[in-house]
Amino acid sequence: MKIILSLGALVFLLNTATAQKVKEAEVPKAVMESFNNSFKDVKAEKWEKEKNGNFEAEFDFNKEEMSASYSADGKLMETETEIKVSALPATVSDYIAKNYPGQKIKEASKIMDDKGTLSYEAEIKKGKEDLDLIFDQSGNFLREAKD
Repeated sequence: MKIILSLGALVFLLNTATAQKVKEAEVPKAVMESFNNSFKDVKAEKWEKEKNGNFEAEFDFNKEEMSASYSADGKLMETETEIKVSALPATVSDYIAKNYPGQKIKEASKIMDDKGTLSYEAEIKKGKEDLDLIFDQSGNFLREAKD
């Protein structure tokens, strides 16, 4: 019985640990106001509520694919802009070639957090899942994050 309860708790945690797509009407007013102030005349294509309680908008801005993450009270936490893989620092490709042999970078992004710190994300396929590798502005590896 304990095993069944433990498995049930694990399934619950796994299901709640991922972002959930939400309708624009479910996004807090403070978040919508902040998004509209930051990205005038832009319509979010998709909204998600992240596991940490933040809300993320996906949209196109100045002909670039972007996302912006906001705390529930409307504070802009970070923006992520898709970039060409070739725009990543060379150290990123070198790190992936050495530590993830045979893996190709599927997508690349630059991330700017609320403190103005730049980092990079390189998405690869590891087994059956996508894996985001995060690097600092110089291309030094920081961490893995499941997509």
